[in-house]
Amino acid sequence: MVYLDYFTFPDVETETDFFMAQKRTCYDSFYPFKVLSKNGLERLDFENITILYGGNGSGKSTALNVIAEKAKLLRDSACNKSNFYGDYVKLCRMEIVNLIPKNSRIITSDDVFDYMLNIRALNEGIDDKREELFGEFLSLKYADFKLTSMADYDELKRVNKSRRLTQSKFIRSELADNVRTFSNGESAFRYFTEKIGEEGLYVLDEPENSLSPKRQLELKAFIEDSARFFDCQFIISTHSPFLLSMRGAKIYDLDRTPVDLRRWTELENVRVYHDFFTAHGDEF
Repeated sequence: MVYLDYFTFPDVETETDFFMAQKRTCYDSFYPFKVLSKNGLERLDFENITILYGGNGSGKSTALNVIAEKAKLLRDSACNKSNFYGDYVKLCRMEIVNLIPKNSRIITSDDVFDYMLNIRALNEGIDDKREELFGEFLSLKYADFKLTSMADYDELKRVNKSRRLTQSKFIRSELADNVRTFSNGESAFRYFTEKIGEEGLYVLDEPENSLSPKRQLELKAFIEDSARFFDCQFIISTHSPFLLSMRGAKIYDLDRTPVDLRRWTELENVRVYHDFFTAHGDEF
């Protein structure tokens, strides 16, 4: 399923006209102006799976964030916006062929890392509360408690509960279970599978971060199946040869000027892997 058909960014002439009309000269940065236009990226035409490939500073993340902002996609972590971010987004244009579902979202590395940190913080809070309950159990169990009014009724119930149960059963009844913890790679993979549902436009910024090669292959299969069977459209930035090899993916090489389409086997990053393993082929 294709929801977003194409997206255009302001060209050099449009950017020049914008700055000629400005009277503000007190800014050191005009980001995201001049980031994508420097290598001639003016338009992206999308398929079910479209990939933006390029080195650091090529503008992959900038392009994805601008697309997400224009399309009003959901996001968990805030995007860094400059004083001119809104002006730039207004100069962009997009064509929609199917209504973008409300559950559509952008997922960045910050989202994944925040998710893992939140699980860790939640478990630390539960552990701290558990230590408090150890002391509270003993205080209740051996308390010289007398009911003097109905206001003491809840406290009476807890005293009786502590005397009826063992320490471990009392604490389990009073405390939420720890969230099961996984490795960083497992948590990252779970985050993607939880956030990506049916019928949505999903913008993924370098989703291979924290994922082992095996997990990257699992994510590759998950994305392919979601696009093929569950009416999802993906726009992805990646360096991963595993993700770059996705069936039917349309790949833009942002390292070329002007930006052009390439086959995944032609990309420099993939060729580096190929040449490395070829050179060491007799060791396998």
